[in-house]
Amino acid sequence: MTQQTQSSLLLIATVLLTAGAGVTLIPWSNHMVSDLGYHTLCPFAPYSTLTLLFLAGLAWVVRGYMNQPRA
Repeated sequence: MTQQTQSSLLLIATVLLTAGAGVTLIPWSNHMVSDLGYHTLCPFAPYSTLTLLFLAGLAWVVRGYMNQPRA
């Protein structure tokens, strides 16, 4: 797998994880109230949101490290 392909996959992962983090906060009618105080699509919000944002940040940092010019 080339470096360009790996960089593209990490960018896609970053976008999908960030979108997933946003989706977990969408109000939704379910039987559980999240720790945010309202019914969300994901009953584990905000912990799932923070986990997804952490993983997206990690993918972004790894991608940035991969794209640095080598000396």
